[in-house]
Order: sequence, then structure tokens, then C-alpha cells
Amino acid sequence: MPRTTLLRQLLQQRHLTTHEAFATQYERAAARLAELDRDPRLASLRVSSRQFDRWYGGELLTLPRPDACRVLEHMLGRPVSELFSTSEDGDSAHDGAEEPGTRRQVTSLPPPREDDENPLDIVSRTRQLTASNADDATLAFLGASLEGITSRYEQDGPYVLRPQARQARQLAHTLLDGRQPPRARRELFRLAARASGLLGYMAVNTGDFALSEAYCTEARDLSREIGDLDTELWACGTLSFSLYYAGRYAEADACAAAAVEQAPRHAQSIRLLANGRARALGKTGDRRAVERAIGQALRLSDLHEVSVGLTSCISFKPYGRARTLANAVTSHVALRNTAQVLRDAERIDDLVEHSSSSWSRSLIRLDVATALLQQRTPDVDHAMALGREALRLCADTPISSVYQRSRDLHEQAGSWREHPAVRDYGDEFRTWSSQPAALAMASSAS
Repeated sequence: MPRTTLLRQLLQQRHLTTHEAFATQYERAAARLAELDRDPRLASLRVSSRQFDRWYGGELLTLPRPDACRVLEHMLGRPVSELFSTSEDGDSAHDGAEEPGTRRQVTSLPPPREDDENPLDIVSRTRQLTASNADDATLAFLGASLEGITSRYEQDGPYVLRPQARQARQLAHTLLDGRQPPRARRELFRLAARASGLLGYMAVNTGDFALSEAYCTEARDLSREIGDLDTELWACGTLSFSLYYAGRYAEADACAAAAVEQAPRHAQSIRLLANGRARALGKTGDRRAVERAIGQALRLSDLHEVSVGLTSCISFKPYGRARTLANAVTSHVALRNTAQVLRDAERIDDLVEHSSSSWSRSLIRLDVATALLQQRTPDVDHAMALGREALRLCADTPISSVYQRSRDLHEQAGSWREHPAVRDYGDEFRTWSSQPAALAMASSAS
């Protein structure tokens, strides 16, 4: 005869009286408990038809194995000592105390109401909600990886560091597919956004503007989702940077202008104004707007007391003053403001020459070389010497900005193509631009 245990009563109430129905719920409970207790062995537990029949019929000489007991307790919210007991079991200890001739009334345990909250379920659910697959050490590792990329970027370049940035982004996305409490999830969103932003910047330097736009949009949207204005504005600045080198100057200006309007006094607006607006406006020929953008960027630099030096091009920190003036130089080259180009370049010459950025030293040389050709009395020899120096400075790490400006210098020098210095520069430019990386940039720019 089957014994009417508490387990049997609970399974009847929950309509789990067949092996198939019971096994499904049991396996789900085992999987949940494995996650909660971080004990993956539990997830593989199964119940045979024979085991179920013995449990349901109360035909046990001993309790089930310990792991099975843990799952049953988690599933049904009662200790196994109660689940496999009957009301008669609880009263048998008093049998010898009854007087002869008396009749004991047997009462069964009242079944639990179906709408009762189980305390164990409440605790378990709380643990589920606060469990995380991203502990502080993992978040710190991700953050340090991204900082390492930014600190080494101008020495190693995009081709060396891009795989590491991709791995950081992939790890952040994999973790986001799991479960974290709000604090850890917000940090993961921030790190994922910054990893995408770095990849977007690298894609500009390698000449892949469509890929850059996708990465920058992802970085902007992820940071916007958590209210991280600093990263959002940086992502908008990088998107504007990408549009500029793709030759979409009006869109580059509009992108930067919208971000500045969102936070006009924010430190990231320095970059948006100098790198985003001023350079794009220079290409469209709007002199007054260029002067306003540069002036506003310099006033914000004073307000935020930024570094006077040449900050890293890819840094998430606010632009330093020398970096802002370097962008002003490029803006004035586009407007053919030769005297202003030479004055600004002279102001930052010492900072640029003592920086670790070979790209910045190269780009300033190319801007000055272009200005020397734009003078009323062109200095062709000096311009071409600067052009050759620029190519040699980043011979092993070509990027799209150096490619475009060295190509433009070569085209502007076409009027003096018979000049020996121009021929020498042309030969060096053709050799430099025959590198596979430079050829890819040439293909994307055509």
C-alpha cells in the first residue's frame, strides 16, 4: 500500500503525479539550484521512472542521496525529513503512552495553500536577482585592458591593438548576456561602449569608415542607455571624426554640433569643437564659424584647466591645449590662412616635438608643408623636406589621416613637378603608399 507522505500530497496538489510531469519540474529545479549554489553537478541530476514510483509511493528504507534531497527541498520548499514522513510517523512515538481502550484520532497535516509564498523560494529568488557572472575582479581586468590600449595606441597602432580591443568587446558582450545586479551591469555597459568606441577610432585610422560608423553608433547608444554622458560625447566626437575623413564634411559638423548643443560646457565639447566642428567647417570654407568654434574650444580649455600638452589622440580624457591648437592648424590650412597656420604651429612646436606621438609630428609637418606651398612666395624645398620627414616618422604605422594629407601635398606640389625636391618627395610617397595598409586606405578613399 502506498504511504500518504507529505511529498505525495504536495505532488497531487501540483498535478505532478506522473513521471514525465515530475521529471520536468525536478530538472528545472536542479538547474536553478546549480546556478544559485554554483554547483554545476546538480544540473545533470535526473529521476528515473523507478525512482519516481518509489518516492511517490513512500517505499523508502532510507532517504534519497544528498544531492537529490537538496533538489527536492529546493523544488518543494520542505525538509526531506518532512517530505517522506506521514502523520502516523509523527504520532508513533506516543503510542506507548496511550491508555488501554482509548482511541487515538489520526489527523493529517493540512495541505499548504496554493497561494502561500514559500520562504525558501523568496530567498532563492533574491539570490538569483543579485547573482552575477561578472565579479569586481573581472570588471577591473576589462577596464585595465582598455586603459592599456589607449596608453599604447600611438606607439603600437591599430593593427597591433585591434585584436585586443575586439576581445575586450566580445568579453563584455558575453557577460552582458548573463546576469548581474544593476551596479555591475551599468559598468559592463560602460566598458562595452568604450571598447566599441576604441574600435571605431581604429577603423578610421585604417580607412574603414563604414565599420567605424557602426562601432561609434554602438558606443553612443550603449553609453546613452546608462546615462554616461562622458562616453556618449566621446563616441559622437569619434563619429564626427570618421565622417570627416570619409569626406562627409557637412555631416561631420552636424554630428559634432548636435553633441555640443547637448552639453555645451562639458569638457568633451573641447574635442567636439576643435576636431569635429572647426576642421569640418574649414573644409566648407566658413571662416567665421571656424574662428568661433576654435575660440569656444579654447575658452572651455581654460574653464576646465586642461593639460597644456599634446594628449593622446585616442584618449577618453579631455583634449589638452596643444591638441586643440593642432586641430586649429588643420582648420586654417583648409582656409589657406597661411600666416595663422605657421603661428599656431610655432606655438606648439616644442610640445609636439617632445611628444611620443609620431603621427602628430607627421601631421603637423604635413600641415606646415601645405601652408608653405600656399604662401605668396612658395618655399618648395622646405615643404618637400617636411613632407619626406612626415612619411619617415610613421613609415611602419601608416594611418588614413597621414595618407590623405601626404597625398594632398603631393597633388598640390604638382605645379612644380619638375623641381628635384618635388620629384624626390613623389618617389618617397609612392614607395610609402605601396604598403598593403596604405593601399587599403587608397582603395577606401577612391
